[in-house]
Amino acid sequence: MVRVWQLAGGLLAAAIVVFLNLGQAAPTQALDPLSAANTQWQQASFPVENFQAYTSPFGYRSDPYGGDQRFHYGLDMAAPSGSYIRSWWGGQVIEVSDDSSCGTSVVVQSGNWMHIYCHMQGYVTQDGSGRYMLDNEGGLRIREGQLVDTGMRIGRIGMTGRTTGPHLHWGLKYNDNWVDPALVLRAMYSSQQAAIGGQ
Repeated sequence: MVRVWQLAGGLLAAAIVVFLNLGQAAPTQALDPLSAANTQWQQASFPVENFQAYTSPFGYRSDPYGGDQRFHYGLDMAAPSGSYIRSWWGGQVIEVSDDSSCGTSVVVQSGNWMHIYCHMQGYVTQDGSGRYMLDNEGGLRIREGQLVDTGMRIGRIGMTGRTTGPHLHWGLKYNDNWVDPALVLRAMYSSQQAAIGGQ
């Protein structure tokens, strides 16, 4: 059974404590994802430039193609086509792909966290050094095995794969368990607001 951590009605469905291990400058202490006291969330990057709206939450929803109830393992974030997508946290690119319903996608591993970016512009190709995602118009070449910094541009909003409009489908896993990205964004926002208030 896949465990998921989900935001329900603005409250946590269950109290959770996540142990972060994000690599280089990553925190190692236990933290409550909703606590503004966790200053490490200030280091993370919002993944979409020119963000417009959240268009589909994490959790069960009516499938836009068939209408039946299906679990949506990510958060959809609308932005104008061509807007840049940034890496939420620094890590290593472990996969680039363009042959699934996710469309052109990049997967980054940051310690125990995996962040997945779908429906981007560009395509996947390879050379003697391996596979990479190429978006010539956006000036991007993201290679499997490449290290990326927090906030680095890794793609652009597109409509590749199974989608009804330009957006980023952003998925997060912690220790192979799906996490509601809204929890992470709320923790980031709270932590940043607390930092502003403390100045």
